[in-house]
Order: sequence, then C-alpha cells, then structure tokens
Amino acid sequence: MTSAVYPPNNLPGYEGIGAGGGGYLPPPMPLEPVAPPQPGTTPEEWSIPSLSEDVARDAFKSFASSHCCYSKAPATDGVITNMEPFNTFRYRLETFTESRSTEWASKPHEGEPVDFYTQPAPRPWEVQATPPNFFTDHKEEIRVPYTSSIQDCNMCRASGALPCDECHGSGDKDCRACNGAGMSDTGNCHHCNGTGKEKCKVCNGRRTKKCPTCKGKRQLLTFIKVKVEWVNHVEDHVVEQNSGLKIKDLRLVSGKELIKNNQYLLYPLFGFPYPAISEASERMVKEHQSMYSQTSRILQQQLLV
Repeated sequence: MTSAVYPPNNLPGYEGIGAGGGGYLPPPMPLEPVAPPQPGTTPEEWSIPSLSEDVARDAFKSFASSHCCYSKAPATDGVITNMEPFNTFRYRLETFTESRSTEWASKPHEGEPVDFYTQPAPRPWEVQATPPNFFTDHKEEIRVPYTSSIQDCNMCRASGALPCDECHGSGDKDCRACNGAGMSDTGNCHHCNGTGKEKCKVCNGRRTKKCPTCKGKRQLLTFIKVKVEWVNHVEDHVVEQNSGLKIKDLRLVSGKELIKNNQYLLYPLFGFPYPAISEASERMVKEHQSMYSQTSRILQQQLLV
C-alpha cells in the first residue's frame, strides 16, 4: 500500500515522473549562442624544474636513514658525478557540473498552505538553486513552488494510527512471569493476577501506534521536489619518464605546479614540451565536454599540470 496518492501529473516540464523519480533531466538549450572555448595563457618558455645536487643528496640521506640497516656513508661521503632528470608529469582535468532530477515527495501536513495550480510551476531548470564553491561536491533537495496539495494518508487510512506491531493490536501480551499460564507453583500468578496477560509496554495498552508516515497528522502534503547534484569530475593522465614512480604513490610526493587554468569551457593545452601531455589534454577536454553536457550543465573546467 502506498502512503500517498499523487495528483495527475500534467505540469509542463514534469510529465511522467512518479514517486521513484524521473531520472536526470538534460539542461535546456542556452538562449544565446555560447562562445567557443578560447586558448588560455601559456608560458612562452616552459621552465621544467631540475633537482639540485644538495636536494638530491639530502633525499639520499633521508632514504638511507629510513632503513635501519643502510649505511649513510655513501650519501654523506660519496661524490655525485652525474645527474640525469627523469620527470613525471600529471595532467589533471576537472569538470564541475550541475545535474537535476525530479520526483514526487510527501511529508506530514502541518498546516502549510496549498499552492497547487495557483501559479504556473517553474520548470526543473528554472528552480532557483545556489551552487557551492566551484569544484566542490554537494547535493540539495528543493520543493518546487506551486506543486503542493493535501492528500489523505493511505498508510493509516487517514486515522493517524496503525495497530501496534508488538501486541498485534490487542493491547496486551502474555505475562512474562508465567508465560501466559496464569498460574505459578503456589497458585495464581501474582504478576498478572491469574489473567496470563500484561499490558503491552510498547503501546501502553492503547493497541495502536502513531502512523510513521503522517506522524499522526492523518494528511500528507504532497509536492514535487528537484534534486540538485553538483559533482566535480576529476581525471588524471600521467606521463612517466622511466622515473620508477608508481602512479598510486603520486599523491604522496610534492611537485611543482607548471600551469593552472580554469574557465567555463577549456581549450586543450597545446605547446607543452612533451607531446603526450598535449595529446591527452585534447582527448580529455573533448570527452568531458561531450560526455557531461548530455545530462548536466557544465559550470566550470580546470586543468593543472
């Protein structure tokens, strides 16, 4: 038995939704043409950091100290004759999106005014919602104005109460002292006065409990709600030059930020000294903009190397 009967759904923009929801709704087409992505600023000359001999020696000493059986002598007294850099580059693309879905919902009616059909309801993407800071995941549920109405609670048939589950609506249970026999070794059970029954402690003998759906109010306020979800989609591409650094350990080490750029829609990063990064950027930017614009609205993108 359902707890609420939802009104016929012929509201523009909400056709076909039910208690289970209507799925993600594609955002409307922009009223004005969207300007194509523009190339971001990139350095005229890329400064790829190199490791100094002192930093390399300190790292060697730290590595030797972290192992109880390793000698520090090679790190302290050894002579570095040659240093060859093996860099690892991580290209990160973040796409921050907003998606919306709708469904019927209900709550106990607590005197709220009913506004169904008093004005045209805003369409799902017209409902006002304040996004969080860019690149921060967040969820919010918003009641759509002018969609609320009052319905009798179907769960309790508008009585506000249901039979107690513990005593099955009888108001009493078998006496725990005599297990319902009414007798003890010396005669009548003193706990239940020989009745074999005692008052149900869950419902206090009232036989019913408050309806959990309408909380005893007997009626429900039904309305359409918009579920708004902001998600930061993060994808990494790593180019490793025989450094031996495992990808899973990349987050554990410090690095140098070479470029950071964010705008509404990004342009691929071209001109990076290592073509694999530029190729990954072009592929990932196209994939993100195509994939996430189908069922959500792209609010901002950011790249980081």
